Amino acid sequence: MFVRLTFCKFSPESISDALSMYKKEVVPVVSQQKGNIAVHMLEPVDKADDFISLTQWRTKADADAYESSGTYASLVGKLSDHLAKPPVLKSYETTDVATMAH
Repeated sequence: MFVRLTFCKFSPESISDALSMYKKEVVPVVSQQKGNIAVHMLEPVDKADDFISLTQWRTKADADAYESSGTYASLVGKLSDHLAKPPVLKSYETTDVATMAH
């Protein structure tokens, strides 16, 4: 499995609008992408921290295809009016530690 995290800092006055747009416009589009397993928005407990959009993919190739299609950039663009700074995208391979223990 492969995970992409987009770290976002929303302007305090537009957090509610940004989260509503994420739920209504981002989640349905990402969920329809080939190989997508899940889409989540992680909301920081400490309001000084970034929100994190977490997407899970079956393979790195699926995540790369989504990003290179321009869909990722388009969705980030929809949220741009709500961002206090440019988002940061990070990618991770996942390891199933449960199977490693056996």
